[in-house]
Parts: sequence; structure tokens; C-alpha cells
Amino acid sequence: MNIKDYPQGLLFDEKLQAEIKERFWNVDSDPEAGKRLFFENAGGSLRLKAVNRAYEEADTFPDCDSRKHPRAKALRQLTLNGFRDLRIMFNAPKYGQIIAEKSSSKVMFEMVRTVLENVRGTNVVVTDLDHPSAYDSVMYYGRKAGMEVRIAKPNKVTGGIDVEEIERLVDKDTALLVCIYASNHTGAVMDMKEIVARARAAKPDLYIISDAVQHMPHGLVDVQDLNLDGINFAAYKIFGCRGFGAGYVSDRLAALDHPGIFGNLGDPWEIGGPAPAMYASVSAIVDHVCWIGSRYIDSTDRRELYVEGMERIEMHERALLYRALEGTKEVPGIRHIPHARVEFDRESLENRDFIMPLTFDNISCPDAVTEYVKRDVIVYDRSDSNYYSVRSLHPFDLAGIVRVSPLHCHGVEDIDTFLKATAQIAAL
Repeated sequence: MNIKDYPQGLLFDEKLQAEIKERFWNVDSDPEAGKRLFFENAGGSLRLKAVNRAYEEADTFPDCDSRKHPRAKALRQLTLNGFRDLRIMFNAPKYGQIIAEKSSSKVMFEMVRTVLENVRGTNVVVTDLDHPSAYDSVMYYGRKAGMEVRIAKPNKVTGGIDVEEIERLVDKDTALLVCIYASNHTGAVMDMKEIVARARAAKPDLYIISDAVQHMPHGLVDVQDLNLDGINFAAYKIFGCRGFGAGYVSDRLAALDHPGIFGNLGDPWEIGGPAPAMYASVSAIVDHVCWIGSRYIDSTDRRELYVEGMERIEMHERALLYRALEGTKEVPGIRHIPHARVEFDRESLENRDFIMPLTFDNISCPDAVTEYVKRDVIVYDRSDSNYYSVRSLHPFDLAGIVRVSPLHCHGVEDIDTFLKATAQIAAL
């Protein structure tokens, strides 16, 4: 399919939407709190039932997967399948290496440290929209290496980082560029392909790392197409388990000096034995996306099915975003609700993930979140009192936002429920 043919998105049919929702835990209710609408998936996404089942089944066995008996071999195959599926997610079938840590933040610190401890330069570039794991690792290791840290500022209209801003900061002495793929505050998706091209025009051998934690649940990542040196994501942000962060590093980044087990010839980035249950849960994520893809195309190629599935997810979420903005005759969208607005709203829905930064004229963001909870809607306020938010808010002269982040398992009826609650809060 060509995503550009659907500027307002394309919903799943009702039957498929119902099947998808049934695959997730606790979509419409909490066992103790009762009925609720969970629109806080940028904090940690709703979880697939198959993920927990795959993890639990694998984790019941005591066997070490490096042994030679049948159960050990079966567990080892789960690990290998997980590595295969991580490569499918990144589109890195043959090149580079996979990193696994307890969090995506740890992966980012490891990638940044490895570059800045080994690559010569006088400066390093990062953005104001980057997560603290990227921003702070650049600050720490950049200053430790005696480098100037240059900060790319966001566009106040789009909520993203302009290509020209990166181009302005990168020069022949830049050791590393770190740029977030999509903002978890504004919802803007960066033009990473053009950013990489312009940055490498200034310095052809520049190392480039991107944080894809927020983008992975909503759209495709292709490290081959982008020619990135490093990228990361967190499993719990894409329907999976907490406690697992994954990354890809290019062959040249992997070859830089870094800690490792000297006798580990197979994968020098791997320190300690893998947890087969974690890798089994990753495969369950990819299984789900491929299952969606299989409803539209007939293929046995796992990456092809994954691509189709993610594109269908992106299209469905874009259609939900359009409904949230425009609404219907019966239920007005946010664009038509007095005293409520989506910041950085533009007519085009391209280069936007389904993360809406919402503000009200008549009520503070924390109080708005409280009002949403009263109406059984879970959202989150990103406030400038929070270290994880302040740097991504102040460039836009914002003290806070209500972050609204649905997922592809939601349907139009969920959007309408949210809009009705929003209209009530805006009228307070």
C-alpha cells in the first residue's frame, strides 16, 4: 500500500478491530478500578496477551540455553528467534549487531559512550526534544571528552526538528549527532532520512544515533534505508514487557572499543546470558504485527508481513487522529471544542504519530488530568516541573500539556468517548 494515498488514514474494518482489541489485556477496564479508557500509551503501551503467555511459558524452565539437551536447545531457539525478530523490526537482516539491556535508556547510554570515547571531534550535536537518556548521555560523555555540546532547537509551529537546524550545527569536526525519531511530547516525526543526508553532506563519516522509543509502536523503522549507526526502543512501549531495551549498532560502531567478554566470539556486545523468555516475548510482538499484515497480503516473508502490518497500524491510527481532531456531526472533534486545542496542529497528518499534546484555556493540565480520571479516561500531564519534560516544553513557551496517546487497538467509539469527556472538561 502507499500511505500517501490516505492523507486522513484508513480504519481497520469492524471485525478486525474487534479481534485486535481482544488480543490486548485490560483495554477497556482495570480489574480494580473498573471501566476505563487507557489513552496513556506513550507512558507504557497496553500489553498483548500473547506477550505475557510467551514470557511465562519460557520462564518456567530452569535450563541454561547454552547446554546440549533438548530443553536447552529449545530455549536457545527462542533466543535466536528473538534476535531474528529484532533484526526484522530494525530491517537489519545481515549487518550490524543487536544490543539488549534492561532498558532503552541503558542502550542509548552505551551507544553514545562508545562513540564519544573513541571518535575524535570537537563537538557533538543533540536536540532539545531528545529524551534525557540521549541528552544527558551526550552531555556527560561529550563534556568528559572535552567536546562542545550543540543543541538543536525545535520548530515552534511543527513541534519537530527542522533539517536546516541540524545542518546549521553539524560540521567537519562533529563526532556524533543524536536526534530523536519522534517526540513523545509533540507527536512530531522527524525527517530522519533527510537529516541523515544533510548531516553526512557536512561530514561523510559522521556517526548518527536516533531514539526510536516513541515511534516504534506507530510506524516503521528501517536502519538500512536511513543508514544509521545506532537506534533503540523499549519493548514495553510496543505492546511488550517492561525490563527489556533493544538497540541496533552498525558494524563500524560495533567495532569501536567497548567493554565485553573477551571469550565471547559470537557477539562481543553481549555480556551475560540472555533471558529466553524476553526474546520469546519480542517474537510475540512481531507475530502480532505480522498477523495484521497477513489480513491484507499473502506472503511468507516475515519482514514483508511486518511492514504491511505496521503500515496498516499507522493508517488506522491516522484515521483515529483525524476523527479526534475533526469529530463527527454528533460528536465534535477537538478542533471544534471551545477552550480546548491540540498544540502544533496542522492540516497535514503526515509526519505525526498518534500523540496529541492538549491544552485548555480554563483549566491547568494537572487539573484536566484529574477531571479525565473522574470520567474514567486515563491520560497524563507533562509538566515543566518534571525533569523529563521541561526541556521539551520551554522552547514552545508551554508550562505543560495533557498528553493523549491511544493505540491501534482502539476504535472510533473510544475516540468519541474521549471527545465527550474533553468537551465536558473544556466547558468547566
